[in-house]
Amino acid sequence: MKDLQNTIEKAWEDRSLLNQQKTIDAIREVVHLCDQGILRCAAPTKEGWQVNQWVKKGIVLYFPIQQMETLEVGIFEYHDKIPLKKGYKEKGIRVVPHAIARHGAYISKGVILMPSYVNIGAYVDQGTMVDTWATVGSCAQIGKDVHLSGGVGIGGVLEPLQAAPVIIEDGAFIGSRCIVVEGVRVEKEAVLGANVVLTMSTKIIDVTGATPLETKGVIPARSVVIPGSYTKKFPAGEYQVPCALIIGKRKESTNRKTSLNDALREYNVAI
Repeated sequence: MKDLQNTIEKAWEDRSLLNQQKTIDAIREVVHLCDQGILRCAAPTKEGWQVNQWVKKGIVLYFPIQQMETLEVGIFEYHDKIPLKKGYKEKGIRVVPHAIARHGAYISKGVILMPSYVNIGAYVDQGTMVDTWATVGSCAQIGKDVHLSGGVGIGGVLEPLQAAPVIIEDGAFIGSRCIVVEGVRVEKEAVLGANVVLTMSTKIIDVTGATPLETKGVIPARSVVIPGSYTKKFPAGEYQVPCALIIGKRKESTNRKTSLNDALREYNVAI
């Protein structure tokens, strides 16, 4: 693996090496290992999550070495550089038409892909549901038993290389039409109500105590979150700006497979 990394790093600094077969083979091996889940663009460690920049470099370098080709799937035609993922039956993955995953995305056993899209470099772990019209962007990391509801947008990131991808940890429930981008991390078993939008600049306000507590970038484990707004002054006047409100925690009695409505009903929130 160290030799593979060295080859990628050299090619990143000197693009003329992309003409050498050794470099081409190394880049394709990186993408193949990502497709198998052996390599990840970001991986959990004891200290947190580690971004593997050299893996992201390998994926970026995959594009210039690939040639455009026409792909035919039944009556559908595509023209692209990246092959589609294959072998779903052998991998134990349910794929509903018109779900699409690109080669270089890892999708684990027991995953269900409704008509959806998973981009290269993404990692989708065991037992997760990617519901209708949900998208999983490049390098996004989705944990075990996650539910990405209809129309969810999980942002992708290849560059800048040091940027962390979006991370959705095990057992999280992401409600319909939520958007999570810019490396935001949703920790284990958290619940996002419908239409929550999370960027790295979005205020996350915990309103469960006597005074609000503001953070950004991370939804704590088992939090129940709904969309909210706060007043912000601009030169033209005061306007409402979106934020995310933490209204409580999932109770220990709440099964991780519970529906979004059940989790919110515990806090008398209809959504």
